[in-house]
Amino acid sequence: MSTKHLGFTLLAALTIGASLSATPVFAATSDYQFVLVAADAAGPKTTDVTVKLSHMPDGDAVIDAVIFETKADMAPSGMAGMSGQTSKVQTGTTPGTYIIRTETLMGGTWAMALAAKVQGEAETVRGIIHFEAK
Repeated sequence: MSTKHLGFTLLAALTIGASLSATPVFAATSDYQFVLVAADAAGPKTTDVTVKLSHMPDGDAVIDAVIFETKADMAPSGMAGMSGQTSKVQTGTTPGTYIIRTETLMGGTWAMALAAKVQGEAETVRGIIHFEAK
């Protein structure tokens, strides 16, 4: 192999290697999970639902997520048409927890659908948790 050909081959290998190392690596949104921490009565027909967003491969809490969509209904109790309004998401006292005040018009099992953006992830993280309202 000539020196010129060897130099070209080395340059090509370095260029390909540099472009591969510059490619961002994203975790799958399936690597994240919403977990119910607590569902506490916050007044008449109102429940504070505390959830944790976890990065499942390492178990770490996601502290910088932006939960932008929350919807609550009684589908688990056979009443999907019974929905409750949710308020703005507040950051919980424990890192990686988020509190959503939810209008729960009656006691029973409720479902909450959540959608969040996680820093560094291209896709939206979605999940559903179930909680008991009293």
